[in-house]
Amino acid sequence: MAKQTRDEEFTEYVASRGGWLRKVAYLLCGDWHRADDLVQETITKLYVHWSKASRADNRDGYARRTLVNTFLAEQRTSWWRRTVRTDVDPDAAAAVLDLDASLDLRRALAALPPRQRATVVLRYYCDLSIDQAAEALGCSAGNVKSQSSRALETLRSSLVPVPTTVERTS
Repeated sequence: MAKQTRDEEFTEYVASRGGWLRKVAYLLCGDWHRADDLVQETITKLYVHWSKASRADNRDGYARRTLVNTFLAEQRTSWWRRTVRTDVDPDAAAAVLDLDASLDLRRALAALPPRQRATVVLRYYCDLSIDQAAEALGCSAGNVKSQSSRALETLRSSLVPVPTTVERTS
């Protein structure tokens, strides 16, 4: 079997894992267009460092860490704060109808601070262990535990149904 060239190997990896990267990016940022931008930037970084990434024991882990670091770096810049966002989804006509609970969870996830959101996505969507999430985030396992705990508490409190009061008239 002929050895693949660097570009062929990279193209094959991106073609097979691009959809997964996009889903993770969406969970991090909560916007499909921004997720596409994050994935594009991540893919560019992967291409530049493909010789190192292709030798990694866990290519998905390397790509995921690159994506999370790209997301967190963007959060530290003022660019995303100046961007005007609307609640109108231009792809709404093509989207499948979501359940109310799913929309509530997405809103609650989007309201989390970036590091907490990244921790929740890595731990519960990507199903990483505490140590793997710590490695991906470049922090200690204790930090992942505390960020997870705070994030889950915030999510629980924001997802608790608000009791409605019914007025009785006699």
